[in-house]
Amino acid sequence: MSENYIAEQTFDREDFSIRALPKAEYENCKFINCNFANSDLSGVKFLDCEFNACNLSMASLTKTALNDIHFSDCKMLGLRFENCNDFGLAFTFNNCKLDHSSFYKLKLKKTSFKNTQLQEVDFSESDLSNSSFENCDLSGATFDRTILEKVDFRSASNFSIDPDKNRIKKARFSQAGLGGLLHKYDIVISQ
Repeated sequence: MSENYIAEQTFDREDFSIRALPKAEYENCKFINCNFANSDLSGVKFLDCEFNACNLSMASLTKTALNDIHFSDCKMLGLRFENCNDFGLAFTFNNCKLDHSSFYKLKLKKTSFKNTQLQEVDFSESDLSNSSFENCDLSGATFDRTILEKVDFRSASNFSIDPDKNRIKKARFSQAGLGGLLHKYDIVISQ
């Protein structure tokens, strides 16, 4: 990777699926309405950056650094976050679509997912301690040997979590969400 350093720049309506984003370290940059679909972001470093209304679907994230990144209104289908550089890995998601993405075995403590669609997402063996899923759709999401201690699921919907296969100590659920913990018993819960 080259030693390019780009700071405090705004990229607006760029199509990086046609012309590749230069391999560099990007700090305090904003990406607005950019298309990264199927792009190779391998080895790129993003530090304190914002992605607004971008399409990152199916982008390659091999050894990509995502440190303190804010994603808002982004389409991010099929991303393999476990391929990222895990040093300093930290991000927040607001009003994003992350369907079919994977966070397998990642440490994602205190991650904020807000108004985000997470259908068929894999959180297997991840550490989501102290994270929150505010108004998130978790249809078909996989939680297997996942650390969910102190996670806030109170306004999340459509999740299925087996308390015998995950650590859920002090996780917070609404009364309406209790069915997601009892799903494996195939019982009917009436309101």
